[in-house]
Amino acid sequence: MGVLVGRKAPNFTAAAVLGTGEIVENFNLHEQIKGKKAVVFFYPLDFTFVCPSELIAFDHRLAEFQKRGVEVIGVSIDSQFTHNAWRNTAEKDGGIGEVKYPLVADVKHTICKAYDVEHPEAGVAFRASFLIDEEGVVRHQIVNDLPLGRNIDEMIRLVDALNFHQKHGDVCPAGWKEGDEGMKADAKGVADYLSKNAGKL
Repeated sequence: MGVLVGRKAPNFTAAAVLGTGEIVENFNLHEQIKGKKAVVFFYPLDFTFVCPSELIAFDHRLAEFQKRGVEVIGVSIDSQFTHNAWRNTAEKDGGIGEVKYPLVADVKHTICKAYDVEHPEAGVAFRASFLIDEEGVVRHQIVNDLPLGRNIDEMIRLVDALNFHQKHGDVCPAGWKEGDEGMKADAKGVADYLSKNAGKL
């Protein structure tokens, strides 16, 4: 499928460890995020190297996502029991601690295949992130190779950009961040914006 932007995010039901530490057998994406924005992110494996830095970074920024009404959901091919063990391992020992968002178990690889983010040789998911809107439509995706950690602050910036567009109708030019002006999506809007901002781009 490749690019999911503009399409409905594939639904899934799988076992997961919730942010409370509870293990559930039937975590359903569409039920969990109904009417809300969400970030669904994939990572290769528990108890590995770049992965804990990303999951901890998501957890440290969870309040920023939540105040914007965004659910955060992690997915890897590990079992719910391995997820739970990793949550119960201290950061100083290579664990992630008790992260406060769900970790989904994709042990049959059906979810990473549905999102087309399975590594062709390693058999794990790439570092992929999907920003989903209130209608369940993917509005942004990024896929990193295994050695390349993500910038979680950039995902928050994109949430802000989508919120701004939904509220004002303006589009968000290169490098837009909260507090910046947007651009009217017409020839005059482009000219007006560039006349004031081209030198800063």
